[in-house]
Amino acid sequence: MHERQKNFKAPPKKFQPRGLVILYEDRDILVVDKVSGLLTIGTERDKENTAYYRLNDYVRKGVQKSKNRVFIVHRLDRDTSGILVFAKNEKAKRYLQDEWPAFKKRYYAVVQGRLAEKEGVITSYLAENSIHKMYSVTDPKKGKLAKTGYRVLRESKKYSFLEIDLITGRKNQIRVQFADKGCPVAGDKVYGVKGKGVKRLTLHAESITIVHPHTKEEMTFEAKVPGYFNALLGGP
Repeated sequence: MHERQKNFKAPPKKFQPRGLVILYEDRDILVVDKVSGLLTIGTERDKENTAYYRLNDYVRKGVQKSKNRVFIVHRLDRDTSGILVFAKNEKAKRYLQDEWPAFKKRYYAVVQGRLAEKEGVITSYLAENSIHKMYSVTDPKKGKLAKTGYRVLRESKKYSFLEIDLITGRKNQIRVQFADKGCPVAGDKVYGVKGKGVKRLTLHAESITIVHPHTKEEMTFEAKVPGYFNALLGGP
């Protein structure tokens, strides 16, 4: 964890946006730990139950006419928990989005079954169908390159606990690629096995290392893996 993150004082609990823990904030960036089940940004059906809406409300401090706002840099799936980075001005947003592919992102996941190779890099091409579901294709012209590094940390009879290095950042990338290997992320109702009794998607964005848009200082932020992941494997 970066020294500036350690020194950051979180706002009092009554000011914390619901479903979000503020890990770090300055005049350029706002870094939060998002709970599973919360959208990053609104849809046609749900515009307010989102990290974006709640953080805009937070930075305005209850003053509706305030010009303070947050800017989307990247997204997490609704059911993925973990670190989200927002910008607090247009310049910071542009810088972070331009540099985003070079930043290091580490995820943890529980997947069903056991992988034959305990460490490796999955490479495929991902495309999106008419109902916005991603799938793998073999033709590079029909999909976008997706690369995911992984390492098995623990195994039980039914599950494997993985550390994942997100090399590219395609939509649903981790979920699609492990489903393709026959080891879908536990609790994945879209790409996995339905009705297995897992109460949430076990995918968590645990850490990210960025270069600060103003100071150009390298900063690493961390969000603890939910205890449920270990509980599912039957461990401490």
